Formats: sequence, structure tokens, C-alpha cells
Amino acid sequence: MIVSYYPGCSLESTASEYDQSLRAVCGEMGIELRELDDWNCCGASSAHCTNEKLSVALPARTLAIAQKHPEDLLVPCVACFSRLRWAEKRIKDGKAPDMEISYAGKVPIRHAVDILGQDEPVEIIKKKIRKPLAGLRLVSYYGCLTVRPPDVTGYSDFENPTDMDRLMEITGAEIIDWPYKTECCGGSLAISRPDLVVQLSGKLLSMVREAGAEAVVVGCPMCHANLDTRQEEISQQIGEEFHVPIFYFTELLGVAMGNPRAGQWLKKHIVDPRRLLANKNLI
Repeated sequence: MIVSYYPGCSLESTASEYDQSLRAVCGEMGIELRELDDWNCCGASSAHCTNEKLSVALPARTLAIAQKHPEDLLVPCVACFSRLRWAEKRIKDGKAPDMEISYAGKVPIRHAVDILGQDEPVEIIKKKIRKPLAGLRLVSYYGCLTVRPPDVTGYSDFENPTDMDRLMEITGAEIIDWPYKTECCGGSLAISRPDLVVQLSGKLLSMVREAGAEAVVVGCPMCHANLDTRQEEISQQIGEEFHVPIFYFTELLGVAMGNPRAGQWLKKHIVDPRRLLANKNLI
């Protein structure tokens, strides 16, 4: 299986462990990621707040590059996924600003969870599990942009998505159902309104504890950053002590597949998840 690959800016910087674990898992599964030549920033999270033309032109340029290839376009960053899908919708609806970019609107833009969560990849993953994550209690957190708005994302079950839950169940982990899987963590407000991020992310972490989970699984660099890097601040602000590991779903797939490089991904987290996994003899 071959897919085009648009890593986006975050996966080449602050979310490099997501990129590395995704590449490792896809390699193990026989999925070839063909990174787009000369891709550019999608504009998240500033262009769509400041310049309408840039908000469409930046992702449209990448889509114009992607349409030269017949494969699906795998987009691991939820912010990038949202901006590319939004630009495509504007173009298809005839509402895009004038720009010197030609895009026919025919690239299948898919998030990483969507591609890996389909029946055929799921069957491949089942055969690759070498170290089941037995005893690990998780909640899946999709955040806002993976599934909403549904007329942009294409998700039919946008209130209760289950693709990531399904992938984690294959690993042998216990997936706890909770009603906060699509609530907002504060997204890109980390700089402009950190108070809101602390409030929203703090509520999520409290609900993780109430649900009885030991860790959170995400597929979004912004969600990961808000939940992983701010726990000390959140603990001080709301008076609850948090040390909750936040995993990218690809990292746990890699651990369950016995990938020897998993430790390299996990050591990049602010809240170190290795102690939890070591205590369960998973690494």
C-alpha cells in the first residue's frame, strides 16, 4: 500500500515523535509513505485568523502538489487535516478567493487514524502485535478538529468516534469509554489565551482521573502539547496534582509491535510515560 504523506510543520519539530512512530508503524505494516515534494505550511493556526486568501492558498498549494499523485493523502496533524479539508471545501463550493493555484478538488485527504483504522490495516496490525499492552487503562481523546465540523471532516459519527479506540483495543489495552473524547483542550490558544487552555485541559485531565484511566491517547500535536506540557501549571491552578502520560496512538502501536526505537519517542515527552509502561513490564 502506497500513500502520499504530508507531515506538516509540527511533525518536523515539536511533534517529531509522532512522525517517527508513524513512519515506524507504517513501515512495519508495509505501508509506504511518499512524502510530498516541496510541501508548505498549511497556515494553522494563524493564517485563517489573519488573511482569508492565505488561509485557502497555503493548503491549496499543497493539494495542487498532491493531486499529481493517485494515492490517498495521509495527514497526521489534525490542524493540517482541518485546514486542507477546509480549503478543499471552499474551492469545491466556489467560495475560494482569487489565487494562481489550480486544484481540481479530487485528492482523498485522510487523517492517520482514519487510514490505519480501516479493516485491511487493522488485520495487518493484529498480526504484528508482539507485546500486548495488557493491563494498560486508556482513554482515547480525539479533540475538536478530527471530527468537526462534519461537513468538512467527513466524519459521520462526530459525537462518538471509535477508530482510535478500535486501534488501541487491538494492542490489548483496556479502553475506557468516556464522554469527553471530542471536547476542546484549548487548541491553538496556548499563546493568546493560556488561561483558557489551563481551564479546558485541566477539566479533561480531571475527567481522565475520574474515568479511572492511567493515560490518554491522541492523534493531534496541539492536543498533545496542551495536555502534556501544561500539567504542572494545571496542577497549580486547579489544585489537583497530575502526572498523566499522553501518548500518540502510533507510539503505543509501536510499543505493542515491539519496535526497538520506542524508547526514543517516549523520552521526548514532558510527562515521562516510560515509568508507567515499565511498571507493567511493557518496555
